[in-house]
Amino acid sequence: MTGPADGESATAGIESPDEDASVESDSARDDDHLADVEEGAGCTEIWEHLSEQRESGEN
Repeated sequence: MTGPADGESATAGIESPDEDASVESDSARDDDHLADVEEGAGCTEIWEHLSEQRESGEN
């Protein structure tokens, strides 16, 4: 069984159309619930924010 040579990716040369666009739209959608968390907030602040959203019934 052979694999890629050292330093080569197993997917080298394979193009994925719109991969970057898909990643951007997924990440934008995935972090919408954190839009009003201050930039640089840590785990505790994020956890508190999410807990407050759950308690108030927000999505």
